[in-house]
Amino acid sequence: MYDLLDGLRVIEGSAFVAAPSGGMTLAQLGAEVIRFDTIGGGIDYKRWPLSDSGDSIYWASLNKGKKSVAVDLRSDEGRELLTAMIAKPGPDGGIFLSNFPARGWMSYDSLRAQRDDLIMVNLTGNRDGSTALDYTVNCAVGYPDATGPIGSSEPINHVLPAWDLIAGQQAALGVLAAERHRSRTGTGQLVSLSLADIALMAVSNLGHVAEAQINDEQRPRYGNDLYGAYGHDFPTSDGRRVMVVGITSRQWSSLLACTETETAVAQLGVDNGLDFAVEGDRFAARDRITSLLEPWFAAHTLADAAAKLDEHGVCWGPYQTFQQLVAEDERCSPANPMFETVAHPQLGEFLMNGSTLNFSALDRVPVGRAPVLGEHTDQVLAELLGLTDAEIGGLHDRGVVSGV
Repeated sequence: MYDLLDGLRVIEGSAFVAAPSGGMTLAQLGAEVIRFDTIGGGIDYKRWPLSDSGDSIYWASLNKGKKSVAVDLRSDEGRELLTAMIAKPGPDGGIFLSNFPARGWMSYDSLRAQRDDLIMVNLTGNRDGSTALDYTVNCAVGYPDATGPIGSSEPINHVLPAWDLIAGQQAALGVLAAERHRSRTGTGQLVSLSLADIALMAVSNLGHVAEAQINDEQRPRYGNDLYGAYGHDFPTSDGRRVMVVGITSRQWSSLLACTETETAVAQLGVDNGLDFAVEGDRFAARDRITSLLEPWFAAHTLADAAAKLDEHGVCWGPYQTFQQLVAEDERCSPANPMFETVAHPQLGEFLMNGSTLNFSALDRVPVGRAPVLGEHTDQVLAELLGLTDAEIGGLHDRGVVSGV
């Protein structure tokens, strides 16, 4: 974590992955991010995976570095408190990040009536405001039909919520861009984005939209092969598996040198009139190239292959389960400055990551854990809204707020 955004206050009302990850990104750069939830937790508070005690590992992982306030969202008094938090006067606040429906008291116009320079970043599923999740967006943008074994006819979903994660980063970027605009002009604004547009942006940026229009063809499945160049996975003698890639000329020559296949691959090119200095020719001959490389990998354990691949500078990676990643990969350990082992009051000690950004002029500050639900309710009411102990006690007595 860093303190780059120290003094910036963001109120977050969110669920699922995208908006929480956007708020977490800002918190890990030093912003004060205050997440509000309904008393007892929202729809994602008990989302899997769960610990043996029934606490959500998912929720604790997506809300690192934030403060938590628990409020009765159905009560007028609770909504008034949250409106006051969002619209609190001053240069550092007046920022609301949410993927809740922007209607009623949470509409931009309603909140702006309390603070004219309000910044609100609102994430929706579809552009028209209708519901969509990562899975319902991903199925529509082509990837499930280009993913999977060669010859398979069924769509293949992936478990990575890619569009959610990218949307979170875009939401954080939207907050910072709008805040910069406000600091220069004094003008707030509504920033809207949709999960579907995030996916469509990526599909367009990667050329799939243009490919469909210009070539008028559906890209087929290629299994684990890298499209347009050479990349393939290989089993090792001890039952593990690695992925190797040869896109650049250096990556390609390193792979051949390591596996001692330069002569055989060169002859393959001569016999078939192919120039393997060209990425497309490597792709065209990928099956025959793979057959020449397979014996080398089959004769080496993962450890032996890793040592030789690294020695030759090959671009490669091991296939790992989540458990193997944590147990075997130094990149996912405190040896990586991004990670620290941090104690959580409900889940115990585990690795937590800070920001992926490394700033040469700044030292990292300790990684902040996710809060316990309602952990900061009283603190925020007192420090941000200036309520007295008696007033806060009354809110608790009436069931308007909850805390620990």
